[in-house]
Amino acid sequence: MAKSNGENGPRAPAAGGSLSGTRESLVQGPDAAAADELSSLGSDSEANGFAERRIDKFGFIVGSQGAEGAPCPLLHRLEEVPLEVLRQRESKWLDMLNNWDKWMAKKHKKIRLRCQKGIPPSLRGRAWQYLSGGKVKLQQNPGKFDELDMSPGDPKWLDVIERDLHRQFPFHEMFVSRGGHGQQDLFRVLKAYTLYRPEEGYCQAQAPIAAVLLMHMPAEQAFWCLVQICEKYLPGYYSEKLEAIQLDGEILFSLLQKVSPVAHKHLSRQKIDPLLYMTEWFMCAFARTLPWSSVLRVWDMFFCEGVKIIFRVGLVLLKHALGSPEKVKACQGQYETIERLRSLSPKIMQEAFLVQEVVELPVTERQIEREHLIQLRRWQETRGELQCRSPPRLHGAKAILDAEPGPRPALQPSPSIRLPPDAPLPSSKAKPKPPKQVQKEQRKQTKASGQLDKTQAPNQAMVVAAAGDACPPQDVSPKDPAPKDPAPQDSAPQDSAHHHSQESLTSQESEDTYL
Repeated sequence: MAKSNGENGPRAPAAGGSLSGTRESLVQGPDAAAADELSSLGSDSEANGFAERRIDKFGFIVGSQGAEGAPCPLLHRLEEVPLEVLRQRESKWLDMLNNWDKWMAKKHKKIRLRCQKGIPPSLRGRAWQYLSGGKVKLQQNPGKFDELDMSPGDPKWLDVIERDLHRQFPFHEMFVSRGGHGQQDLFRVLKAYTLYRPEEGYCQAQAPIAAVLLMHMPAEQAFWCLVQICEKYLPGYYSEKLEAIQLDGEILFSLLQKVSPVAHKHLSRQKIDPLLYMTEWFMCAFARTLPWSSVLRVWDMFFCEGVKIIFRVGLVLLKHALGSPEKVKACQGQYETIERLRSLSPKIMQEAFLVQEVVELPVTERQIEREHLIQLRRWQETRGELQCRSPPRLHGAKAILDAEPGPRPALQPSPSIRLPPDAPLPSSKAKPKPPKQVQKEQRKQTKASGQLDKTQAPNQAMVVAAAGDACPPQDVSPKDPAPKDPAPQDSAPQDSAHHHSQESLTSQESEDTYL
């Protein structure tokens, strides 16, 4: 069941035969050959002579800028966050993650702002799991990944997956070795997805998505995050016929007319189909396009706000690559235009510049959904009904949480003293409680007369309520005779009520109100 053999342009097919069930093929050239040479040396980089190689903070081998997906060291140095600021952000994120439901319910805008600033590297994997709902999925399906992992899998997908493993970030320390732990985990995650969604199978664009996740979390957690991306964030992107990505290409092109009329007019005049430049951008979430620091910042916002971030990034790149008459003059034909979009200027991909442009670009979920309805109607008029019925996509963490609420924390213990409905609130000017000896003398006088003072009856009812009696105060008649127990025994309920009051109330005045 081949999905498509086309891609963003005329590239050579993968060695060893065509990749059925894939969308875009990877570059076959000196970089790929070098990757094969590196990865053929063994299963672990440390055990095969790579221990002396310098690794950057993202795990890429220093000096491998020519490798696809490897970051640019210069751009990273420009975006170093001071250690003190990083520690402060870590503390804030720890507080959010430890009280996630509360923050999502009441302070979602604050979470969005902090995602735009960038998630601390030490907490990025955990934050992605919470934002995507992968954490909830894992809790709802205990043991499911292990079950899929132990299953044999469909041979028609296993061969394709295995052939793609060494092409995913070949200059990253996790994937530099053929048969290493990174490639093994990548195989497990992709195979598990083909068993979890056999109607979709495997699409080659899923491999870089899963690889990025594995750089930040174990295989089981990466699997459930991949499920959320494929089902909630980008539904239909990796299914047969790729109808969803074609629709989004038309949506992107329509939005471009409002964001950059110059770029839109040029692409229209050149009759360049959006699929030629946006397929890899969208299906891989820019993991194979941007410098690595920019990739991580885009993914931070993507997990929080949804697919609108992918649209915004694409629009920003198109606007700054083709948005002026001078830039358009340098791209007279289709070939020059496609090459310009494939070889974007490092300036527009630089982390601080790109993130600021993305945040400020006024493209909303409502605009995207309105354009989606328009393009869907046009599709139905010209091509008929969609063959793949994908679930509606959810725009970010808040929408996913509302649609699939996770397990809620246990309720806090209720107070041991409860006010009756008609009882007055505690007064801050209450009189101090009389000493115990005075209370004993008053009880002795009451027993001698055989009647309680009318002003003590409501107080006695309040003590009974404080001790846990379910009877409301109005059920106690002020004319009821007092109990005839001896004085020492009568003090036990008072002491018990006083004990409960001290545990539940913090002020002396509140104790006076109830006792």
